[in-house]
This record gives sequence, C-alpha cells and structure tokens, in this order.
Amino acid sequence: MEEKKRAYISVYDKTGIVDFCRYLVEYGYELVATEGTANKLRENDIPVLSAHDLTGYPEPLGGKVRAVHPAIYTGIIASRLTPEQLRELDDKDVFPIQLVVVNLYPFREDMEAGVSFEEAASHIDAGGVALLDAAAKNFMHTVTVCDPEDYDRVLCNLAAGAIPEDERKYLTYKAFSYTAAYDALVAQYLSRALRISFPKTLTVTFEKAQDMRYGENPHQKAAVYREPLLKEGSLARAKQLAGPALTYNSLGDANTALELVKEFDFPTVVVCKHCAPSCVGTGVGVWEAFGRVAESDPLKLQNAIVAINAVVDARVAAEIAKYAIEAVIAVGFTPEAMAELRYSRELILLEMPDIRSKVLFSTFDMTKIYGGLLVQNYDTSLCGTLSCVTKRKPTEGEARALVFNYKVAKHALSSAVVIGTEDVTYGVGTGQVSRSLALSAALQIAGDKTKGAVLASEASFASKEYFEECVRAGITAVVCTGEPDADALALCNEKKIAVLVSEERHFKN
Repeated sequence: MEEKKRAYISVYDKTGIVDFCRYLVEYGYELVATEGTANKLRENDIPVLSAHDLTGYPEPLGGKVRAVHPAIYTGIIASRLTPEQLRELDDKDVFPIQLVVVNLYPFREDMEAGVSFEEAASHIDAGGVALLDAAAKNFMHTVTVCDPEDYDRVLCNLAAGAIPEDERKYLTYKAFSYTAAYDALVAQYLSRALRISFPKTLTVTFEKAQDMRYGENPHQKAAVYREPLLKEGSLARAKQLAGPALTYNSLGDANTALELVKEFDFPTVVVCKHCAPSCVGTGVGVWEAFGRVAESDPLKLQNAIVAINAVVDARVAAEIAKYAIEAVIAVGFTPEAMAELRYSRELILLEMPDIRSKVLFSTFDMTKIYGGLLVQNYDTSLCGTLSCVTKRKPTEGEARALVFNYKVAKHALSSAVVIGTEDVTYGVGTGQVSRSLALSAALQIAGDKTKGAVLASEASFASKEYFEECVRAGITAVVCTGEPDADALALCNEKKIAVLVSEERHFKN
C-alpha cells in the first residue's frame, strides 16, 4: 500500500482549526474534511479534499451518514487489518488515516434552548462518536484529537518527530471521556424529558468548574464540578469577584447557606458555619436583615459564610467589613460595595444573580458512599398540611414566626431545634445526637431572648419534658412533626402554648 499521511477533520467548534491544519500540511499530512470544515479551510487557502471528493459519495441527510463510508471508517482502523485485508484495500484505493480531528454537534445547546424532544434527538451526533471511538481504540496507529485545547500539544510532538505512546494514551482518554460524557448527556436529557425519576442505569456527567485550594483537610486535593444542564441557581456557576480560591469546606458551607436562602422571597441574610445555619434574619431590606443577624449571631459572624438574596450596597458592605466573615454570596455588589470590600484579600465574594432560582424537579441530591451512590430527590416542600393540636391557635405573628423558623430547621442538621421570631433566629441547636441536647443548645444560645419567641423542630418533639423547658424559657408556640403525647398536650393547653404539627419531617444528615 502507498505510504501516505492522512488526517480526517470534522469539527463543529472551529476554534483554532485553521492554524492547526496549516501546520499539519507543513508536516506532510493530506487533509480530508467534511464539507463545512473543508470550506473553512479553503477560505484560508489550505489544501483539502472534501469527504465527498475522497469517497465519491455525497453527504445526504445533512451529512448524517458521511462518517460511516468505508473509505473513511476503514481507513481509521486499517492498521489493525491483516496483510490480505490491506491488499484488498489497495484495490479500492483506501488509505490509512493516521490522525482524526473531530468534535461533536453541541447537543446541549438544543436542550438549553428548549427545542422539542424530536428535534433534539435528530441532532444527536452518532457518526462523530463512532469515528472518535474507532480512532481511540486504534490509538497506537491513529491519533485522536477532540479538544481544540490539545492542538498545540499535538503540534509540539509532531515538531519533535513523533507522538509518543503516553501522549497517544492521553488523547485516547480524552476521546473516550468526551464521547462517554456526550452519550451520558443525551441519556440525562431523555430521562428528564420522560420524567424518569430513578433510571435503571444512572448515567450522569459533570464538567469541571475549577480546582479548589484544598479538600476537607489541607493535605487533600479537591475540585468542583457542575451539571451541564443546570444553568440557574447553582453555586458551581457563581462568579467569584474577589478573594482566594475556595476550599472544599467553604463551598460546602456556602451551598448550605444557598439552599436555605432559596426558601425566602423577601430580603434575607443566612449565616452558616460547618455546613449548618447559625443565624437567619429578614427585613424590609438587606440593611435591616443584616443588622438582625449581626446582633443575634452568638459568634458575631466569625469565619462565617453569608448568603444574601439581594444586591449588597455600600452601607451593607461597610457593616460586612466590620466582621471576620469568610465569604459572601449575593445577587450582586454595587461598585461602591466592591470598593469597600476589596480591602481584604481573604474575603471571598461570589456573585449569583439567579440566587433565588428554585431547585429543578429532575436534579438529584446525591451522596457518595464507598463503592456506591445514594440518590434521592431534593427536599423541595416545607410543611404539607399544618394542623393545630392545642386549644389555643397561634396568632398571625406567631404563625409567620413558626413558618420562618421551620424553614431554618429544615436545612439544619439532624435533631434540629430553632428558636426565634418572625424575622430572626435567636438560637439554633443542630447536629446533636439527641433532641434534648439540641434543645439545650438552642436555649443556651438564645439566652434571655427566648421569652415570647417560638420554637421549630424538624421532626418529633413529643415529650412533656421538652415542653416544660419551653415553659420555663417563655416560648409561646411550637411547630414540629408528629403530635406530642397526651401529657405534653395537657401541659401546652394549661400554659397556653400553641402547637402546630406538620405532616412532613425534614431530617438531614
């Protein structure tokens, strides 16, 4: 068979392709390209055969079957053929293809544009996937390039004389990762379109957003990945305006704060530490809400992650600057606020214009376990049906306070107890091994502010002893899951404590 170096090129993303191909020609490659790519190269005076010129076969159906012609597909796998098979190719004028440069139709753009199921499915790039997989499988003889960012490294190796085996393996890894992610993305889209909650085989793909400063501990490495289909309300897509790189722990705290602040439609400030809310405040504006948490937080925002569902102005920024806050996530920051906050190189500022976006139905809440994965729907409801089980019903103000604090309890860790009013929390007991310890912690943190406050428990609060402590503290109303026992109810009726029972619990590890 005649010795000839040939490259097959079919790219949707044409970034850098002209310069790359110009060098390939200098290195002795004959170029074969699909019609759109060939036209781009010809416009830049680069010699190229179209796939039609090579095969003598037009590109019907918009080019959907061009990749599977024997002159192309067989050329990619030719180096694995027997001598007899190679002689057969001589008769058909088929030459091996040593370099395959392919990137795929961006199916994700269809999904994000909200096109119909049928139209999106018609754009799935099956031919390009087939070529990349075939070339990657034949990596010792065919180099596979699917990422424009790899053009320079390929050219550097060609300039040195050859592409070494470890580079070929790397490019093979890139190709299989690329096609696997593409197929997984299609499967994700279809499962969402069909509203399949828990598919038999869970195929998901995430794209790397950034490396992190370190993991849960400084000796651990970490990175954050984002869901390609989830465009709004994700911390993985927040824009960092200032401060050092995020750490694993700070991002975990920030996500807890973000999920909680999404519960509120009015100006709200959420303070989180160690992946648990420590204080939440609301008001007619951010200034008022921030003032309430600053006054209520027992640790005065020390090393806190703060989420604000509004724009931070200069006045609020001046208050933020008074405290040793680690990070602030907000809808945005005015120029005057940025001027105030840039003073500290350690303060992380994250901008999220879509911070109030709600959780999508089809997004999974996933927890990795060793050798497996726990998957559930996100907890997007709150109370279900609320029923009053005491003789005294809560006042309108108490009812608002109960709902407000129950939202906070929902996002606190197991055995959570939250004490507060309708616009600020005073004490949050969370992450304890028993509810009685959580109650003691919440009461101790709240201190003298418990008188006239309400209490929220994300699960059962059934014991008479719990309510006796509430009586001593001056708590006027309670919301919990599960009806208290008869003795507890008798005490509540005697002391005129209003009790609401939610039909839904919100236990959280």
